[in-house]
This record gives sequence, structure tokens and C-alpha cells, in this order.
Amino acid sequence: MSKITTCIWSDMAAREQADFYVTLLPDGRITRVQATPADTPGNKAGDVIVVEFHLGGNDYILLNGGPIFPQTEAVSFMILTEDQAETDRLWNAIVGNGGQESQCGWCKDKWGVNWQITPRRLLELNYDNPDPVSARRAMEAMLTMKKIDIAAIEAAAAGRA
Repeated sequence: MSKITTCIWSDMAAREQADFYVTLLPDGRITRVQATPADTPGNKAGDVIVVEFHLGGNDYILLNGGPIFPQTEAVSFMILTEDQAETDRLWNAIVGNGGQESQCGWCKDKWGVNWQITPRRLLELNYDNPDPVSARRAMEAMLTMKKIDIAAIEAAAAGRA
């Protein structure tokens, strides 16, 4: 485990969440499942309390803490995608598995965790673009989208939209 690891509060679905999350990227894997050794206020001895997993080069922990703390947009996973096919695959996996679409490449999985499915090309056209007019057009196009459409962003940036 890394010296610093993100711990995500789960409403008693840590194993199910981790099983899903590790399917999203090729390096995804569960690294440890821990059972509570004794009864606690929210768990009985032997219940899964923590699931550790690796995804996108990072280690994470899901903690079965119960319904006390809901997820918010204040924290999200951001996945940089290389092309439209990867963008579509990840978006469809999350939204198609009980999730919800939001704006500007954001979506929420069925456990309430927020994701940003962000094409690398979007960042290039918005933030690394030396032409401020082109960058503004790319940003304005993105603001109208739920799932990001790379070709539409490129067309807008080029002034063809």
C-alpha cells in the first residue's frame, strides 16, 4: 500500500463497488479484502469492512461504513481517455450499470461516486491551446455536452461547428 491512499466511504457495498471498479481499466485488481475481527456498531465479526484495490496506477480503499456520509461532487475520479472509443466504453460502463449522466463529461455511478471521463484531447483543446479563441469555442462546446464528443469539440475549436 502507498504511504498515502485514498479511502472512499461506502454504504456497505465495498466489495461490489471494487469488483466493478477493477473492470474499468486494464491494471485494475483487488489487492486485499479485510473482515472485521469483532462486532462493531455497523458490522458483525467476519463482515467485509475494507476492500483495497489498484486502479489506474493508484491504490484505493473502500470502507464499509454505512449510510452516514453520502458521496458528493466535491470528490471524483478523473480518467483521462485516449480516444472516443475509450471515452464511450467507460461512460457506458458507469452509466449503463445504474449510474447517472451529468454535464461536461461527469457521471455518477450507482453508489453515488462521481467520475469525470475526460478525453486527453479535450484538455489539449481547452487548456493547452495557444489560440484563445479556439480554446473558448472548445470550452463552449464542452459545456453543452454530457458525454464528451471529441469530434464535436475539435470541430468547434476549428470554427466548423
